[in-house]
Amino acid sequence: MAPGPIDKSQVPQATVPRLARYLRVLHRLEREGVPKVSSKELAERLDANAAQIRKDFSYFGEFGVRGVGYEVEYLIDQLSRCLGVSEKWKVIILGAGKLGSALARYRGFQEEGFELVGVFDSSQRVAGSDIDGVTVRPERELPEFLQENPVDIAILTVPGEVAQLVADKVIAGGVRGIVNFAPARLASVDGVFIRQVDLSTELMVVSFYLSKECSPR
Repeated sequence: MAPGPIDKSQVPQATVPRLARYLRVLHRLEREGVPKVSSKELAERLDANAAQIRKDFSYFGEFGVRGVGYEVEYLIDQLSRCLGVSEKWKVIILGAGKLGSALARYRGFQEEGFELVGVFDSSQRVAGSDIDGVTVRPERELPEFLQENPVDIAILTVPGEVAQLVADKVIAGGVRGIVNFAPARLASVDGVFIRQVDLSTELMVVSFYLSKECSPR
């Protein structure tokens, strides 16, 4: 049975990135010509827990038949719909430094339903340069661009001290989704979903597990 409307507030945030991982594996299975897959087989592919996979799916309805498994093509369709990647989302990048430029070159955006429609930078030296066919625009053109072009998601790779100012500009221009790579936490705004991505914190999580066991000195 296909899932109906759901209350997204009831879906744990930790579930959503796992759904994205499931979807990538399912695309791989589809390319391999695998028609059906069980939660156990998915778990083995992901080095995950089958019970967790079934629980994650349960927030959205019944995708498969117990003892039979899931049809790969159908599950791809349903997860794509749940994750919103069956739609087309227009994306801009604010900040054309090393990280912003690397993201602008990422080919997976287009494959997963995200269309990069603009890159902006405040530096006169950077504005006008080309990143894989996309011309970097001066940041001063941002308000006019947003008036003329509906944008769904903004990716911020700007210095922390200007992150809130830039976020305020894109929100004022109608953007309702922000992925923030800047080392500064943005203020929450009703009707705007903000995803904070703190790379230094993620590295410290890894270093915690790599370092020797901590103990009082």
